[in-house]
Amino acid sequence: MKKTAIIYGFHAIKSRLRHYPDTLQEIYVDQERHDQRMQDIKALLEEKSIEFKHVDVQRLHGLTGTRRHQGIVAIASAVPLINDIDHLVDTYQNNLLLLVLDGIQDPHNLGACLRVADAMGVHAIIAPKDRSVALSPTVAKVASGAMDMVPYIPVTNLARTLRDLKDQQVWVIGTDDQAKDDIMNASFSQPLAWVLGAEGEGLRRLTRETCDQLVRIPMFGSVESLNVSVAAGVCLYETKRREKSVV
Repeated sequence: MKKTAIIYGFHAIKSRLRHYPDTLQEIYVDQERHDQRMQDIKALLEEKSIEFKHVDVQRLHGLTGTRRHQGIVAIASAVPLINDIDHLVDTYQNNLLLLVLDGIQDPHNLGACLRVADAMGVHAIIAPKDRSVALSPTVAKVASGAMDMVPYIPVTNLARTLRDLKDQQVWVIGTDDQAKDDIMNASFSQPLAWVLGAEGEGLRRLTRETCDQLVRIPMFGSVESLNVSVAAGVCLYETKRREKSVV
């Protein structure tokens, strides 16, 4: 039996409709919601010949465990993404761009990181199984469809995974507030894996020691740190900026 998941919210379900409509198994909509936004998504479902059921809003609360489902919930099978790291390395070679998250336990942060990763062309997010939040309906909603586009790969031993990437000529670069080099002056290029820790905690010692290079994001105001998704956006944008500047 295929593994299923609950997804909810307009952005998450519209993304699934656009890219992987065949994975949608059951769709439930709030029987009391008749606004234009709901009418538009119903029309899209009908256009693709996908059935949906009108249900009481309490049923939606029960399915999702939250009141923030926006009146639409789906039960869906897994999206067919590449979830093998060696396959990713072979497929993207010198263009490979990975985001590694060490100890991110907030589903909103993971959802935001997925959204940033999709925007910046990241090929996968890697995280340790034991110290990380799992994919969930909350993650999917915050990601606004990006969870369907960016593979999320939990690994048993993060340090070993990073060493394996290094053995395959992937440059592993971590962020650290105390690093000597800042991101604007540091030298790096793809294939590349950015490694970020949780705000306020940073990278674990072994993760930090396994990186090829450590850089800091210079801060010009009064705050001392950035949310991990914001930091990821800075690092990934700088990577893409350099990529575009290469003639």
